[in-house]
Amino acid sequence: QAQLVESGGGLVQAGGSLRLSCAASGRTFDDYTIGWFRQAPGKERDFVAAISATGYSTFYADSVKVRFTISRDNAKNTVYLQMNGLLPEDTAVYYCAASVSGSVYYEYSYAYWGQGTQVTVSS
Repeated sequence: QAQLVESGGGLVQAGGSLRLSCAASGRTFDDYTIGWFRQAPGKERDFVAAISATGYSTFYADSVKVRFTISRDNAKNTVYLQMNGLLPEDTAVYYCAASVSGSVYYEYSYAYWGQGTQVTVSS
């Protein structure tokens, strides 16, 4: 079992940057693909980015592909989401999640979830 804790959210102006962190404890961290999802008010939770257990493969939603970068440091049991060029439509609660199998794009592939961190982008 894995426990995940997100941090790094906050309020930023449009065009600004934030770096989210997802710190994991419990079962061996480098067994997991880690994904980031986000949920805006009144909307479903959507896939943002994911990184394979080794870190060799990364995946992005089209809406963030050029602006966001996912990375991981297995020695620190942490995954990062660097978000640049933030837009008001990026405002959401961001969740990290851990998966051992299945498509990285779908919530049902992820067994463990953090509590989320709020990102608010002002125009």
